Amino acid sequence: MIKCWDLEYNKTIRSYHGHLSGVTCMAIHPVQNVLVTGGRDSTARMWDIRTKHQVQVFCGHSDIVSSLGCRETEPQLITGSHDKTIRFWDIVANKTAQVLTNHKKGVRAIVLHNKLQSFCSAAADKIRFWRFPDGEMLRSELVNNEILNCLALNDDDVLVAGENNGKLHFFDYQTGYRFQTITSVPQPGSLSSEAGVFGMAFDKSSMRLITGECDKTIKVWKEDTNNL
Repeated sequence: MIKCWDLEYNKTIRSYHGHLSGVTCMAIHPVQNVLVTGGRDSTARMWDIRTKHQVQVFCGHSDIVSSLGCRETEPQLITGSHDKTIRFWDIVANKTAQVLTNHKKGVRAIVLHNKLQSFCSAAADKIRFWRFPDGEMLRSELVNNEILNCLALNDDDVLVAGENNGKLHFFDYQTGYRFQTITSVPQPGSLSSEAGVFGMAFDKSSMRLITGECDKTIKVWKEDTNNL
């Protein structure tokens, strides 16, 4: 189930029903009044935000749709799945426009660049950088052979990847250079297996990073100006 919340009154104002199992990712289209969600039922679904009507169902993946992104121009929808593929979708014809098969393990995160015609994807094998609209792979970066769960990108082209073991890797998006790695410390009383970082996003200022972690915490990070 997907829920739309009124943040001022802290209550649900709409619910969207249709996925046959858990919902793993979502994105709002930048120009159309639609929401796209992905789930464990191997589908991506498009919803009219106001009417709650399910507009389209995108079928083609054979495993969990774990990440997706929406953009104004073609392809307007990109999905990543545990079936190791990334799909570009023709949302008008409701069909796959292209399948990228370079990843050797399940794709867990996708982040789109707001200005460059490119995007980045993360899996347990590598981080890979791609060009729109043809899906050309620009380069790949190996990160410790660990499972990467999430990605975030700010306006200064700082790309951050969150690992299953609690590490945060900071890259320059344009070159792929990894300039810093830090480890998030689980809260006291947590198991070592609860160190994973499962979700992240930069705030509107691009100066603070917010992470959601397996130890049941949300952490807010800022730049350490003392080490500049």
